[in-house]
Amino acid sequence: MKQHITGLIQAALDTLVQNGSLPKGISPSIMVENTRDKSHGDLASNIAMTLAKPARRNPREIATLITQALPASDILSKTEIAGPGFINFFITSASATKVLEDIFEQTTEFGCSTELSAEKIQVEFVSANPTGPLHVGHGRGAAYGATVADILAANGAQVSREYYVNDAGRQMDILAVSVWLRYLEQCGASFVFPANAYKGQYVYDIAEQVKAQYSDKFSFSSEQVFAELPLDEPQGGDKERYIDAVIARCRQLLGETAFQELFQVGLTAIRDDIRDDLSGFGIDYQEWFSERSLTSTGDVDKALNRLQENGNLYEKEGNIWFKSTDFGDDKDRVVKRANGATTYFASDIAYHMNKFDRGFDKVVNIWGADHHGYITRVKAAIQALGYDPQRLTVKLVQFAILYRGSERVQMSTRSGSFVTLRELRGEVGKDACRFFYVTRKADNHMDFDLELAKSQSKDNPVYYIQYAHARICSVLSKLNDSEWQLDLATGLRVLGDSTDDAEKALLNQLARYPETIKNAATNYEPHLVANYLKELASEFHTYYNSNKMLIEDAELRNARITLSTGVKQVLANGLSLLGVDAPQRM
Repeated sequence: MKQHITGLIQAALDTLVQNGSLPKGISPSIMVENTRDKSHGDLASNIAMTLAKPARRNPREIATLITQALPASDILSKTEIAGPGFINFFITSASATKVLEDIFEQTTEFGCSTELSAEKIQVEFVSANPTGPLHVGHGRGAAYGATVADILAANGAQVSREYYVNDAGRQMDILAVSVWLRYLEQCGASFVFPANAYKGQYVYDIAEQVKAQYSDKFSFSSEQVFAELPLDEPQGGDKERYIDAVIARCRQLLGETAFQELFQVGLTAIRDDIRDDLSGFGIDYQEWFSERSLTSTGDVDKALNRLQENGNLYEKEGNIWFKSTDFGDDKDRVVKRANGATTYFASDIAYHMNKFDRGFDKVVNIWGADHHGYITRVKAAIQALGYDPQRLTVKLVQFAILYRGSERVQMSTRSGSFVTLRELRGEVGKDACRFFYVTRKADNHMDFDLELAKSQSKDNPVYYIQYAHARICSVLSKLNDSEWQLDLATGLRVLGDSTDDAEKALLNQLARYPETIKNAATNYEPHLVANYLKELASEFHTYYNSNKMLIEDAELRNARITLSTGVKQVLANGLSLLGVDAPQRM
């Protein structure tokens, strides 16, 4: 509907330019919006006020010229000029039912478009270090990323969903040592577990797997492991220095081959657990990309060589630095240390080079909010490599804070004190998790109300929306069991002549769905879909509670059930985009 009105306005402007009423060379952006007060029409545009300055005319005069030049349209009943120059458009009742015709024709494709069909987009999300299970904080990024990817695909984009596995670096070494130490305990060793090692139950579980698979292959005495090590934090030492010393001792005793064997057991166990967890959350990736592969394939060296050739690297105090300040960063960044080891940032540069070399038109990174300061340096590297940094979009996601009643649940992966995503799904269900996580803008603070998510009341938005869908399914089931049949043609005709405000409101709400999906994709804001569904469900429940469906009057019965059937389809379509089921009964 908005596109149709936009086309009418553009045609009127072309006419006014041709006859000299408006100057040549103007190319305004035409905005058509839904009105809040239906007494002011169904749609409105501020185009006359936008043109006032370039045309050097009073906006109400311009509005009058535009309305007079509008081409004839069978969907418009009238236009009005309001306030300083708004043009209000009133849609005929008969044309309002066209949205239902589109819904019944397109079914699950209603709301989809080909707007982004020319774009190949990679969406990388979650990418949590594989040092432990996913917790409820990761769940928000997972739900947000998956929904953004699905909404982009609904607008025609070729979307690749990717998980970047941070399987290199010190944290993974700490995990390997944590597993080894728990394994040593099972072999009979006795010692104080390091303060900076990973302590969760999952470490015990992996250690048991190592013991079962390798028996005593990696076993050493406590004296061999801990002799002459520096003090740990509880004894007045430095926990970071201590855990690094334990890692070095582990490598020394095992040898690099055996250490990597142990390392791989821990990595594989946690990566597979994350993969299974996310699959149960309704999320499957096209690619699980290994950070370590960037070194083995030579991509890190390739990226640094390219930067060197472009004159973007220099040496200082033995380190190799990237001139990121040349591209807007606040300071230059080390990419290779004096000992020859490349930094995490060097891997990240190589990873983004790899993304663009794979042919993606756009790359969307979904990061935790604590990565805010990382955006500028990554975009700097992308530009230095010769790519347009505007092809990278970074969306930041605040961790969700879980509450049990009024008590906040404290979480720490290192200490093992956290609620896993799997546990949350088991308690409140996948649907409540997926929906609650996307009800607010991703970069806004979010409290996850556990009790609300489990409640079966209208205060629980996902329950209220699913209940609307189930209600309509129940009506259709009872209709099928009766002697009546649904006559969509009659329903559409009666709705076209309807003066019922609730029916008009529902039709207008249904017509807003395609625009909502488009805006959600353009702005990477799935909360727009969640809020839309809440509004649609609320309007339907109000309508349902005021109007009996299965009545003797055939015309009213068909009109109400036809409208409800359209609502049911749109609810199902929207819930599907959010990764939420649309149940037939509750």
